[in-house]
Formats: sequence, structure tokens, C-alpha cells
Amino acid sequence: MEIEDVPMDEKAKRMRDLLSSFYSPDASMSGSSTGSSNRYASPLETINTTSFNPDQYMSILVQKANLEGLLQRHVEMAAEIKNLDTDLQMLVYENYNKFISATDTIKRMNNNIVGMETNMEQLLEKILSVQSRSDGVNTSLFEKREHIEKLHRTRNLLRKVQFIYDLPARLGKCIKTEAYADAVRFYTGAMPIFKAYGDSSFQDCKRASEEAIAIVLKKLQEKLFSDSESIQTRAEAAVLLKQLDFPVDSLKAKLLEKLEQSTLDLQLNADDLSSGLLIASPKERNDSESAYGAAHEASVREFAEAVRAYRVIFADSDMQLIKLAQDLVTKHFDAAEQFIKKQIFAADLLRVFGIIWTDVLLLGEVLNDACLHDYSLKAAQVAVKQYVTCTFSRLLQNISDALTRVHTRKKEDVQEYSLQLALEAGKKAVLQGSMDVLLDFRLLLENQSGLIINQRDSIVDWVQEGFQDFFRALVDRFMLLSGKNNSYSQSQVLTEATQADKVVAGLVLVLAQISIFIEQTAIHRITEEIAASFSGGGVRGYEYGPAFVPAEICRMFRAAGEKFLHLYINMRSQRISVLLTKRFRTPNWVKHKEPREVHMFVDLFLQELEAVGSEVRQILLQGTRKHRRTNSNGSTTSSRSGPLREEKLNKTNAQRARSQLLESHLAKLFKQKIEIFTRVEFTQGSVVTTAVKLSLKTLQEFVRLQTYNRSGFQQIQLDMQFLRTPLKEIADDEAAIDFLLDEVIVAASERCLDPIPLEPPILDKLIQAKLAKARDQNSISP
Repeated sequence: MEIEDVPMDEKAKRMRDLLSSFYSPDASMSGSSTGSSNRYASPLETINTTSFNPDQYMSILVQKANLEGLLQRHVEMAAEIKNLDTDLQMLVYENYNKFISATDTIKRMNNNIVGMETNMEQLLEKILSVQSRSDGVNTSLFEKREHIEKLHRTRNLLRKVQFIYDLPARLGKCIKTEAYADAVRFYTGAMPIFKAYGDSSFQDCKRASEEAIAIVLKKLQEKLFSDSESIQTRAEAAVLLKQLDFPVDSLKAKLLEKLEQSTLDLQLNADDLSSGLLIASPKERNDSESAYGAAHEASVREFAEAVRAYRVIFADSDMQLIKLAQDLVTKHFDAAEQFIKKQIFAADLLRVFGIIWTDVLLLGEVLNDACLHDYSLKAAQVAVKQYVTCTFSRLLQNISDALTRVHTRKKEDVQEYSLQLALEAGKKAVLQGSMDVLLDFRLLLENQSGLIINQRDSIVDWVQEGFQDFFRALVDRFMLLSGKNNSYSQSQVLTEATQADKVVAGLVLVLAQISIFIEQTAIHRITEEIAASFSGGGVRGYEYGPAFVPAEICRMFRAAGEKFLHLYINMRSQRISVLLTKRFRTPNWVKHKEPREVHMFVDLFLQELEAVGSEVRQILLQGTRKHRRTNSNGSTTSSRSGPLREEKLNKTNAQRARSQLLESHLAKLFKQKIEIFTRVEFTQGSVVTTAVKLSLKTLQEFVRLQTYNRSGFQQIQLDMQFLRTPLKEIADDEAAIDFLLDEVIVAASERCLDPIPLEPPILDKLIQAKLAKARDQNSISP
């Protein structure tokens, strides 16, 4: 415990001093080294040095410390002495063990060395014996070796001389067999001898060889510029010409032009791709693709080898070759873009990308500095985006075609539009077409290799943006099909010319129903598919917001559906308005004859309304009929009571009729108002009722524009009374129909010079006659 009380730094210092004093060869040296450092130390701090003075130490200690401090110092010094003795004893034991181990090692070394000197002497004697015998053999064979070497040199010289004499004949054989590479190798091998002895000993051989090599040069130049030869053969010819010291630099531009011309055969062609890859049979398509791809790859490999040879011949031609390769890849993608404009699928695009990627890899092996990999990836990104855009454009066109190809059937030389078939075709084109497009785009996401590697996020963004833009464009296309090139406005309807000559009214009704289908069904299905397979993205900046916003699309198509429904009603009302124009502007109402029957205009009017009912029954829901009279702030403020109207119409003189007219105006302030124009629902009854109301309101306005005699007023009364029953059967709101028909009669009485109505018996008789005539016509007609 007392040992642990000593600080570790003091203990370590004491151990170092002990070891230094033990191993020091001269104790005085260690003392002198520490003495200089402790010269100015306190006497109490010199206890561990050689200059320690015990008497001085004790006197100072007694002066500074009391009895208790002296006792404490005594205990500390006793513990230190004990620790020093223990450390010194352990140090001696450790050194003793080391000395014993060293002694044993020296003894073993002495035992192993005994006898080695004798063996070394024997080895030296044997080496000297082998050396003496080797010197004897070399001395005896020296003359023969010199002779053999001389004969060997002579033999080699004779072979060279024989080769020189046989060279013209060898070159002739090479020319006959077109082995021009061997001819060049033979001639270049003989060139050193011709340079040394060609003007003396081998003059004839040199002249004959030069004549033969001139033929070789001519043949090689012919091969170099021959269009029938392959690119590889022309490149080899250029290498051989260079070995013959022919000035091939002058041929650099011509050979590069040959390479540029060869790229024309390597370019992909949209027509070839279409004929080879767009075959109906999958087996024939695969066979055609394999044949086309194999032939094209072989041509590109040959071109790559020619480029490699060109680089060998012309070391400073890298820039021209890189530009040539980039131009080839650019033209490949130009052909791919033309191919994309045709009706292709993602699988066809991936096959084309596979061909281009193979070309890029082959050319990249030859031209590492061309950066064709990065260059082609950027071009592929543009091509994929173009493919997505073209696909949505084709989908838009397919939907437009499905809607405009309305199925028709002939019935008594009248073309009737099958709106149900057109609606189903439009729904299928929108929903199934969108699902097919998403399935096609999914192939691009699943095949993340080659040219479309690391493009998943971009494709997701493009697809989502594409659908958003597609539906906006679809709304515009619907507007164009409906005959409206700008935004719809209710105020423009009455001032626009009739649309029936240019746009089929039934098509507008189909567009309205398809718009509601897109809002309620198609957008929901497409959103689910996008969330399942095309979630993520992120390339598009967050500041631009989400790429695909279903709520916005639903609002657009809901508004568009309502616009088309109103447009359909107004288009049908325009046709009725034309009929009313002819009816009220043709006769002279002041000189009108006494009514004998219901006017034929009524039949035409009912036929137009029946056409509306026939169309809406094909594609709209039935809805519910309503028979109610409600308060309204609608556009019509006129109202009359039934009893007052009957009383007025039964007056027999003009004076009482005029007083009754005044009473009817006063009744407007107190009687119940009828709601005329309500919101149009996507049901059969709502559309037909709105069309009837709008037609009757138009009829009222035409009536107010004319002046009538008594007969004219009675004719209008008869026609309106006849219309009362069939219009109630067609429309849902009977109260509004009664109100509007009464309004027409009252308007006619207001414009009549002598407003005396027909007596009820006469009115009923004429109506029954019309009904009987209609029954007879129906029974006669097949």
C-alpha cells in the first residue's frame, strides 16, 4: 500500500536513475551529468543525486519540519528504501537469467561449428578439379568451334544471297496469288541489301524486284480506291503502302471520304425499321429482327476495324474519326425519331435502342475519347421523351377518330346516328387506350439497361406531365369537334350561326357524356394505375408543383360536360328556331284565314322534339319526372291564373277581352310564379324538358313580333292547345309546359286586333279531327 502512495513519475525517475547507475561504465560520468542539472537545486531535492549531503539535508529538514513532519518523512523514506531494495533485487535476478541463456547459446554454437572447416576444404578441392577439366575441354574444342561458327556465318550469307536472287520470282508468285502482304514483307526485308549492294552485285535482282514492287503498288492503290472492296481490305492496302514508303498522307482525305460514304450504308432507316420490326406475326418479327440486327452488327464491326486501321495509318486523325462516329450515332437517333413518329410500341423502341447501343459499344472500343456513351445517353433521353409525347398524341387522335367514325344505318334513305355505339367506342378509346399506354410505358421502366439506364425518374415525370397535358389537349379537341374553337359562353349561343350543318348535334351530346365518364370513372382508374406503377419521379422541380393533378382534370371535364350539354340543347333549339322563323314570317297574319285544322308546323315541331328524345334515350339515364309548381326568380315573370284565363278566352266581344287583358296584368303581381329555366341535369327528362321550354320561349318571342287578326289568333290558339298533350308526355315539368303554352296564347291575344278565341266545342272538334287523321296515317304507314 505504501508503494502505491509514491507518484508514478517519481518512481519512474528513480528506476531510470538506478538502471543508469547500474549499467554505467563510470559512475562519475552519471554523477557529472546530473550534477550540472542539480547545481542550483534545493538541498532537499538532491537526495537522489551523487552530490547529496546528509548532514545539510538533516539540518534543513529539522529546521523546516516539526516532530510530526519528521516522523512522516521517516515513514516515507523507510518505504522508499524498501522499494529500492526490492527493485534492485529483481533487476539482479533478471540479468542473471539472461547471462545463463547467453552462455548456453555460445556452447551450442561451438558444438555445431566443429568439423565444418574440414568439409569446406574438401569442397574447395572439388571446385578446383572441375575448373581444370573445363579449361581442358575448352582448349581442345576451340579450333573446331571457330570453324563451325565460320561455316554457319557462310551458310546464312548464302541463304541471304539465294533469297535476293529468288526475290523477283517470289514477288511474281505473290502478285499472281494476290498475297500483297507477303510481297511487301519480302521486299522490305531485302531493302538493306539492295541499299548496300544494289548498284553492283545485285543490280539485275534489284531492277527486277523494283519492277515487281511497282506492280504491287499499283494493285494496292487500286484496292484502296475500289468501291467493290471491303473497308478492311482498303485499310490493309493503306498499311502496306505506308510500309513501302508510299506518300499515303496524300490519300488521307480520300480514305476519310470513303469512310464517310460507308457510314451511309450503316445508317438506320425508318422505313427499313418499320418493315423489319412492325410485322404482325411475332415469329416473323423476331426472325426479321435477328437477321437485320446480325447483318447490321457485322457491317458496324467491319467499319470499326477500318476506323482502327485508319488510326494506325494516320495517328493525328482522332478528331475527324470522333466527329464521324458522333455523326453516325446522331443519324441513328434521327432515324429513331422518324421511327417514333410511326405507330410503334415500347418493345419496338427498345429493339431499336438495342441496335444503336451495340453500335455505340463497338465504336467506343475503337474510339475511347469520342465519349459516345454519354453522347448517346443524352440523345436517348430526348428520344424517349419524344416517344412519350408521340404516344399521347396518337392516343388523342385515336379518341378523336373513334368519336368521328359514328356508326350509321340507313332507314328510308335517312342516316341515323347510333350514339350508343359512338359513346361506347369513345369510352373504350379513352379508358382502354390510357391503360394500354400505361402498360406500354411500364416496359420502359422495367427495362432499365442500355440507353435508358437511370432514366426511371425522368420517365415517371414525363408520363405524369404527359397525362396532364393530354387531358388538357383532349378538352380542346372536344371543343374543336363540337365546333367551338374558344371558351364556351352562354351569351354567344343565340348569336352563333347554326352548327347543325357542320357538327352533328348527337356528337356534341356524346362529348358531354364522355366528359362526365372521364370525370367520374376514367380519371380515377388512371390515377390508381399511376400511383401503383409510376410513383416517384423528382426530376421535375418542386417549385412547379405536382406533374399530374387529377382534381384539376376532373374540374375541367365537369365544366366541359356541362358546356357540351348546353351546346347540344342550343343546337337543337337553333333547328327549331329556323322552323319557327319560316312559320311566323311567311304568312300574312293580318289577312289570315279562318282555321280549319291544326297547322302542319305542329307536326314538324313535334318531330324535332322527338329527335331530341330519341338521341337522349340512347345515352342518357332516365331520371325522375316532376310535377310541381315552385317559387322562382327565373327569367320569366309572366303569370296568369287558370280561371281568369278561361274567363278571358270565353269572352265574346272585344271590349270584355281588353278589360280581361288588364286584369291579367294585375294578376302578375299576386299569383304564383312558375320556374321556367332550371339547372340542366345529365338525364333524359332534364335535357328534353329544357329543350321544350327553350323552344316554347322562342315561340313566344316570335309570336310577339307579329300582328294578328282574329283568325290568326285563333290558329295559334288551336296549335298551342293541340301541343299541350304531346308536350306534357315528352317533358317532365307539366306545370311549366302549361304556363309557357298559355303565355304564347296570351302573347298572341296581346298582339291581336280582335282577340276573340275559338269556342271550346269548336276547339275540341278540330283537335279530335287532327288526332283521327294522325291515327289513320299511322295505320296506313308500314
